[in-house]
Amino acid sequence: MARARGANAIMAAAFETTYGTPPVSGFRKLPFVSSNLGEEQGLLSSDLLGYGREPLPPSKDVINNDGDVVVPIDLKNFGNWLKLFMGQPTSTTDTGTTTHVFTSGAVNLPSMTVEVGLPEVPSYGQNYGVRGNTMRVQMQRSGLLTATLGLIAQGENKLNASAAGTLAEATIERFSPFQGAVTRGGVALGSVVSADFTYSNQLEKVEVIRGDGRIEDADPGMVMMTGSLAVRFANTTLLDQATAGTPVEFTFGWVTDASRSLVFKVHSVFLPKAKTPVTGPNGVQATFNWQAAKDPTVGRTVTATLINNVPSY
Repeated sequence: MARARGANAIMAAAFETTYGTPPVSGFRKLPFVSSNLGEEQGLLSSDLLGYGREPLPPSKDVINNDGDVVVPIDLKNFGNWLKLFMGQPTSTTDTGTTTHVFTSGAVNLPSMTVEVGLPEVPSYGQNYGVRGNTMRVQMQRSGLLTATLGLIAQGENKLNASAAGTLAEATIERFSPFQGAVTRGGVALGSVVSADFTYSNQLEKVEVIRGDGRIEDADPGMVMMTGSLAVRFANTTLLDQATAGTPVEFTFGWVTDASRSLVFKVHSVFLPKAKTPVTGPNGVQATFNWQAAKDPTVGRTVTATLINNVPSY
């Protein structure tokens, strides 16, 4: 029997029509860097007395299935994850180029079945009822651009053969970190050393009493968008905004050309006052840990715009 290797692992995913019910078709092969999705069930130590010092058998605890999946931020496949976290986009096509607009605050969010396959064994973990909880993105000058997705699933079926059928597959075209840009109020923000942001649906597990020990669902809470900016201290623009306490629109994105881009527009960003510590003879940096809120004009916190040639998600 062959030993499983990550190089041959396959991730297949499809959106569910009914929460917790794996679809029979519509699966796509999605690229990923790592995954720790899968069920786990802990043990509870016995609390019984009167049987001496030797322990009695433990009892099984509830079943949990949540974990992080790290995926590349690419042109075509990443839209599937945006749909999971923000809901169905509004898509418009013009001469072969489609603009997908994802917005925060949807009342109902979709769920997925995500199958992680190890064909050498063979073993296929079919994780169903998967919802998107947190999306963390790090922006920097170099390296590989990825997103860390915190997912919560209802359960997992262990299969000896894939249930995903024939997989649709899109070409992989990753965005590069050097294509990234940060703007403030529509103007490029200079001297940014690094930036990161986290989009969260603040899912709450519905932990009811069930015969199978699994959750009933994971309900979305308040949208949360937070992050940090590390900048070389060249002017007082951000400090002045923090002092005034007025929100400003920020964008974080990557642009290849007019028909290939991904931009997160955070409509109302509040900055805290930040120190400008001097720690040596080199450059002075300031780090701003910002928070976003619903913009009263547009009525939402975040808009993600993905432009590619994929007709729909």
